[in-house]
Amino acid sequence: MTSAADSAGRPRRTRRPRRPDWADRNYTLLAAAAVVTNLGSHGALIAAAFAVLDTGGDGGDVGLVAAARTLPLVLFLLIGGAVADRLPRHRVMVAANALNFLSQGAFAALVLGGEPRLWQMMLLAALGGTGQAFFSPAAEGMLMSSVSGEQASRAFALFRMAMQGAALGGAALGGAMVAAIGPGWVLAVDAVAFAVAGSLRSFLDVSHIPPREPGGGLLADLRDGRREFTGRPWLWTIVAQFSVVVAVVGAAESVYGPLVARDSLGGAGPWGLALGAFGAGTVGGALLMTRWKPRRLLLAGTLCVFPLAAPSAALAVPLPVGGLCAVMFVTGVAIEVFGVSWMTALHQEIPEEKLSRVSAYDWFGSVAMVPLATALAGPAERAVGRTTALWGCATLVVVVTVAVLFVPDVRNLTRRTKAVAQEVPESGAADAGRGSADAEGSVGRLG
Repeated sequence: MTSAADSAGRPRRTRRPRRPDWADRNYTLLAAAAVVTNLGSHGALIAAAFAVLDTGGDGGDVGLVAAARTLPLVLFLLIGGAVADRLPRHRVMVAANALNFLSQGAFAALVLGGEPRLWQMMLLAALGGTGQAFFSPAAEGMLMSSVSGEQASRAFALFRMAMQGAALGGAALGGAMVAAIGPGWVLAVDAVAFAVAGSLRSFLDVSHIPPREPGGGLLADLRDGRREFTGRPWLWTIVAQFSVVVAVVGAAESVYGPLVARDSLGGAGPWGLALGAFGAGTVGGALLMTRWKPRRLLLAGTLCVFPLAAPSAALAVPLPVGGLCAVMFVTGVAIEVFGVSWMTALHQEIPEEKLSRVSAYDWFGSVAMVPLATALAGPAERAVGRTTALWGCATLVVVVTVAVLFVPDVRNLTRRTKAVAQEVPESGAADAGRGSADAEGSVGRLG
């Protein structure tokens, strides 16, 4: 703390800048816990793959362990969203972190203890995916319910910037640690990270969240969440769009990218550099969104989905390493513009008591088709060739994004300013985004 002299010559202590109103205790705890888990988890993904390979497994075995994690994530996401809207969200998050701590700790013990079997690693990966299925909707709902006011988009941008920076650092650190001390110890570090993050999340304050109204049970909550999801055209169309976008981009980058790097770019090193450029782009995009507040949230975000076709096109050419890194960096920036705009729209339009159920549909759409796309990537390459398959991935991204722009609410949903929000009754604000494009005067939704 610095000091200065007042008019009488006495030393005066200057005050430290006060934290912004939106950066309250909950937000700080959530951000700190997210950084801890992202540091550990992204290193653990690398460690799990090498743990399988070190036991004599091949690429197919690595895929089986990854699929074992993804399958329960898809199966339990919607249930996890309903549970998180029924129970205190921080308790769901802590319980999920405890499950991840136990499963990852057991995984580490198996690897460090000798010869883990494939079925054991698949089982523990499945337990980790189950924990993630309950954690993700609760965490997203908790974050959005903890942020208020016109600075919500900046809060989301800074949160995502911290997460992306931790993910980038965690992957780099994890790779180095796997090489230096082995995958078992990296998995153990990840288990400890889950324990630390769960402890931080146990201190979250949920007193600001209104008590839940008695409902008709879990099935009724699931049906209510489905009605909330299907009743908003902008919501379900963008989730459907991303079910395709995430699947084809994931297939291009996880299957074709390493093959192109091996055959045309010089191996794993250049491909790792390209992935690092993407990670740096996500941090830059989040930084951009701390300043930029596009008025038409979803229009700006959706236009930034088009660059996601560029990596597949760059691999199809293929571009030299420098050009590919530039493309990946721009793609990282673009996806963060979409991500912050999307979170701001959900925060603005979805009633607080349904945030986790809607987030569960969002997550479900993002992961449901990934296993199918990665499984079909090999047969597609054999059938039409790698270059044609990559151009097909790029074309699908463009086609589904153009289709979404035909939805009026996607083009017209508008950031609600404080002045407009004060003019609209609370009942109207809860229903924003439901109506057709002719409801131009309501809630400041349309521009």
